[in-house]
Amino acid sequence: MTVWMGGCLCGAIRYEASESDSENLYCHCRMCQRWTGSVVAASAIIPKANLRITKGVPKYYQSSGFVERGFCQDCGSPLFFSPISDEDDWLAIQVGTLDDPELAPPVGHYGVEGRISWLKIKDELPSERTEDDEWFQKRSSEQDGK
Repeated sequence: MTVWMGGCLCGAIRYEASESDSENLYCHCRMCQRWTGSVVAASAIIPKANLRITKGVPKYYQSSGFVERGFCQDCGSPLFFSPISDEDDWLAIQVGTLDDPELAPPVGHYGVEGRISWLKIKDELPSERTEDDEWFQKRSSEQDGK
């Protein structure tokens, strides 16, 4: 099992993460675009128990009724995306915060309804719309009280 190491731009937050069972995705959704300030975010999804903060304390922002996003309060680097429900035992690390992002190549595209037309990523990786994701559908329905 490989251990990834990473942190924020200024070094105030450092972490270690076990990469076992990771699912690495490009996310094109508007929420991730706004959060990262980029037209696409690269995320590595791992079990929550596989992340250990080794330095500092991330600050969290609840960006929806079912998700919070961790970042460095000193430099603003986006670090983690995590469901707030205890039922969900996963989180997503921003691949760009890894010391070696080469360790987490993407296996698919997510949130492709927000894909920017001029961004040309030429690969054969599978794509998924946010509204087609069962987890997203379930959490959205719960938030809407359905």
